Order: sequence, then C-alpha cells, then structure tokens
Amino acid sequence: MPQTNIQSRTFLFLQGPHGPFFWRLARMLRMAGADVWRVGFNGGDGAFWPDGKSYLPFREAAEAWPDHLDTLLTDKFVTDLVLYGDVRPRHAEAIAKAKARGVTVHVFEEGYLRPYWVTYERDGTNGHSRLMTMSVEEMRAALALRQQDTMPVPAHWGDMRHHIFYGALYHTFVLAGGGRYKGFQRHRTLSVRQEMLLYTRRLALMPFVALSRRIATTRLTLSGYPYHLALMQLEHDSSFQAHSPFDTSREFIASVISGFAAGAPPHHHLVFKAHPLDTGQSPHRRHIRALARDHGVTGRVHFLHGGKLAALLDDARSAVTVNSTAAQQVLRRGLPLLAFGEAVYGKPEFVSSQDIEAFFAQPDRPDAAAYADYRRFLLETSQVPGGYYAARSRRRLLRLVVDMMLAEEDPYDAFAAGRSAPRQHLQAVG
Repeated sequence: MPQTNIQSRTFLFLQGPHGPFFWRLARMLRMAGADVWRVGFNGGDGAFWPDGKSYLPFREAAEAWPDHLDTLLTDKFVTDLVLYGDVRPRHAEAIAKAKARGVTVHVFEEGYLRPYWVTYERDGTNGHSRLMTMSVEEMRAALALRQQDTMPVPAHWGDMRHHIFYGALYHTFVLAGGGRYKGFQRHRTLSVRQEMLLYTRRLALMPFVALSRRIATTRLTLSGYPYHLALMQLEHDSSFQAHSPFDTSREFIASVISGFAAGAPPHHHLVFKAHPLDTGQSPHRRHIRALARDHGVTGRVHFLHGGKLAALLDDARSAVTVNSTAAQQVLRRGLPLLAFGEAVYGKPEFVSSQDIEAFFAQPDRPDAAAYADYRRFLLETSQVPGGYYAARSRRRLLRLVVDMMLAEEDPYDAFAAGRSAPRQHLQAVG
C-alpha cells in the first residue's frame, strides 16, 4: 500500500519473540512519530509490554478472534500489522484480514542465515516468502548494480543463552497469568507448564550438555570415517509444520535411515544433529537406535544433541534436512544438500533432485557461484544483522530494521531500486 507520513501510521503488534524486543521496537517507532498498540493473548505477552495504556488483552475464546481483530483494525485506524511468524492460527487469520484491507504486514522470523542475522519481510516468510518465486538470475540482476564489502562477525551475540532464558521466563508468566486469559489456546501441543519446565531444565543443563556434545563431536571428527549429516528441526517449528511433507520428526528419521541403509557405501556413517533448542521432549536417540537396528546399520548411525554446526560440516560428506535454515551453512561450504520440504533456498542450483538412496550413494554438489550470489542478495535485503534476545544484538538490529519498516517498499524492491540503507555485511568465518 502507498505509505503516508509517519504521523498517520498506526502499528498493531501481535505476538513476538520471547523477551523485550517487540517493546524496544515499538518505542523506537513511537519516537519516529507513529502510534503503537499491542494485542496480548497471555500473561507472557503482557509481562514484556510495560505500557498498560497501549496493551490490548484478548481474553475471549479463539472463535471470537476474527471479529475482534476486525474491530481493532477499524477502531484503531491500523495501517501496519507486526508479528513474529506467519503460520500460527491467529497470525494467519490476521495477515489475511490485513491484506484484504491494504494494511502493510511486517513479518519477523529467525534468520535464514542465522545466528548473526534475523529475517524481516513483508506479507510472509519461509514458504510464504517472496524468495520462493525469485530466480537466481533475478537476484543477480539486482546485485549487478550494488557492491558492498564484508566485515567479520562478532565472536557471538550471546543469543542462544538469552533465548532459552527468556523462553523459560515467558512461560512462567503465561502460567502465572492463566486465570486472566481463560480463552488462550496454544499453537503447540505441549502445555504451558510442560514447556516452562523443559526450558528451565534445558537452561540448567546447558553446561553439562555442552561438555557431552564437545566430547561426542571430537570423537566423531577424529574417527576417520566418511559421514553424512541429518539436520533435525523442532516439530513445532513453523517451517516444519507448514512447509514439510512430514507430521513428526520420527517420520523424517525413518526416511533418512531407510535411504542411508539402501544407498550409502558400507563404510559411511550417518549423524543426526538435534536442533540447539531441542528440550528433549521426544526420545530421538531411542528412535534412531531402534530404526538403525531394524535396517541393519547399527554402529553406523549416531545422534548429537545440538551445538554448533561448523565443526561437523568441516568433515561432512553431505547433509539432508526437511527445510532447516542450518542448510544455508551446508550450501556456503559447497556441500551436497537434499531437502524434503519447501525452503527459501530450495532452488535447482542448490538442492539435489536425486532420490534419497541415490543421494547417499553419490550426491550431486550445488552450484557454489550461484549460491554465493544468492547469499549476497539475502544479506542486502531481508537478512538484518543482530538478534532478538541479547541486548547487544537487539541494538544492532534496531539500527536498521526500524527504517526498513517505515520505508514505502519492502526490502527486495527497495534494494532493486537503490533505496535500501547501505549496510556492512557480517561475514561468518569457519
């Protein structure tokens, strides 16, 4: 929609990342002259929004949400909708209504090139992103007019530790405020109490898990055998739920082990790497062991609990995933990749079209030059340096993303037209 002056803009925030990012973002939009409101669906939403005057609690049953939203959009003269993730039911309904009214939709997600970036797009992310319909040649045409140097990334943002902390704190507030939000329905299968306990347990066990993982990773890298990586995802992850052929991680595990047993050379091994935020609610290790035994590959299939991917990729033969963003690290190293689901990197230049048995036997490599251009295009457009959870990374993110939200064009059109803000790229090393 054509943008008016900032003083006539009204931003309606729905649910955001755990922690204070949405509140800090709203404060800066107010400083720019816009009006800001926030809908809260539970005590966790309210706890991280300290301005009671602009906080709009929704305490009715889920069925009342569409009509309630219609009223809000009209009464508050909403011009912009802001949310984190586009597939949870409340957000999907809100996006549809906003588009029908010509309201600009701002969608945040975890970075396609995480951990040093976050994703900001208009209208949708992941399988609903504009990237899904863009060709590499279109990206190259836009890049031909722009050049930008790179700079080293920081040693770390510290976001993983803060992410887990804010996750535990958020669910504590959700549980404490449950009586005031009787109509609240989660978009995940676990109860609030279960999720709070899992986050708390994960936070407490981080040092022990890190040590165990370091030992297992060292043993793997020193073993000498060729291995393939299977990159696992959280079952409640939006990309897994909305853009995947699988309903559960167990289905993915079964497909991968079956293909590996049938196609991989007998001296090759397979390593399943859990998502760093996996709380251990699903017995993946037990499932993997049982399926490896059933397919006659016991001793050749391994499980690692989370951790950094770089050291594992340095010696990997290939990788398979549903549609994990971690696959971007695979492609940056020029390793063969097989993806089962829809993903923004699912271009024919990058992802193998082989069936899984043929892939494990002799995987096709990606077009490294094409991927380098694709990656540079993302860094110029939807990937914003910074993070949601640690103070340092939030500051970095806010310096760019507020102006991107206030701009008339989305990140892709702004870059093609030469109107996007210049940025120094963070270039991950290793």
